[in-house]
Amino acid sequence: MSSTDASADEAVPERHSEATTYPDLWVDPDADPRSDGGFTDERSLLIEYLRDYRLTLQMKCDGLDAEQLARRSVPPSTLSLLGLIRHMASVEHHWFRRVMEGVDEPRLYVSETDRDLDFNGAVGDPEVIEDAWASWRTEVANAERFVEETDDLGRMDAKGEIALREVLLHMVEEYARHCGHADLLRERIDGRIGQ
Repeated sequence: MSSTDASADEAVPERHSEATTYPDLWVDPDADPRSDGGFTDERSLLIEYLRDYRLTLQMKCDGLDAEQLARRSVPPSTLSLLGLIRHMASVEHHWFRRVMEGVDEPRLYVSETDRDLDFNGAVGDPEVIEDAWASWRTEVANAERFVEETDDLGRMDAKGEIALREVLLHMVEEYARHCGHADLLRERIDGRIGQ
């Protein structure tokens, strides 16, 4: 078994939180960079929820070493936090560059022989991790720029098939799903809990 695969023989970490006010939170409310809600319009609702989920994924990965980021959930799954970073870079790239902007370029972390390279190639190599974070940050910045420059949430993609509001809502759903995975992965790695 690979060193990046979780095993039933591994020691189970003790569950803990770094929050002191509410022990079921990831961090104390005054240290949480995510918003407090209170959005009054559709645009800010979609943008801020997406921002918060992006931050959540980043927070779930903070403080881990290369082996921990690449550690797989349970066999035969290839799911890992590093794989999630790579996957979300690929999703951001696909929806904002390829679909909304209509840029004709290959998908990230996909090859002719491996459509799941985002997860299968997520190994605990510092260069792989540096590339994953750089790709994710680049694609998030591009998406934020695109949304900032687009006033109309009804703007259709380059083919006229999907509106920006649908893409933003899909991205919220995509991050929410994978942040749930990240919760479980992180707890299995070092026992840290929190919504």
